[in-house]
Amino acid sequence: AVVVVVVVAAVAVAVAVVVVAVGVADAVVVVVVAVVVAVVVVVVVVAVVVVAVVVAVVVVWKNVVNLVSFEY
Repeated sequence: AVVVVVVVAAVAVAVAVVVVAVGVADAVVVVVVAVVVAVVVVVVVVAVVVVAVVVAVVVVWKNVVNLVSFEY
């Protein structure tokens, strides 16, 4: 939760700096690009996490199956 807050704050500060530096019209473009990049990063992170979880589940499942098959 803290990490999210820090990231959001950092993004907000960056946006404010960009707005002041280049003006509103260009800032809109920059913000849109930044949002797209952020979304892509989030999607990639989520995908990596999902893959990691799936791999972990498969590994655990195979181990459980092996244990069960040894017992019976």
